[in-house]
Amino acid sequence: MSDSASGQPLATLGSRFIAIVIDGIILGIITGVLVGFGREAGGGISFVVGLAYYWYFLTRQQGQTPGKKVMNIRVIKTDGSALSDTDAILRYIGYYINSFVIMIGWIWAFFDRNNQGWHDKIAQTYVVQV
Repeated sequence: MSDSASGQPLATLGSRFIAIVIDGIILGIITGVLVGFGREAGGGISFVVGLAYYWYFLTRQQGQTPGKKVMNIRVIKTDGSALSDTDAILRYIGYYINSFVIMIGWIWAFFDRNNQGWHDKIAQTYVVQV
């Protein structure tokens, strides 16, 4: 495992996967409750809730969603700085791009020397150990 530009060790892909599963469960519960109230707008509500969730935690909670906090990892810019609002939004949109192209954006991280998926490349981020 290599170090990021900030000198912090990069997070393992396993810890990143577990963190995204934890966050997915939390988001699933929140979205499920909200969609129960507005069934017609399910997809739109899901996107907005996910965007708000990731924006809040990545910009207002030191780059740690609840899943990342459990796994002792955080998201930082490639220069070591904290994420801006725009960075968090770009990273979240990158999740959709990762999945849209037959999951290649996610698989990319397995072969990238910095464990970066396309969402990381788009937002210029690393996921590092805390």
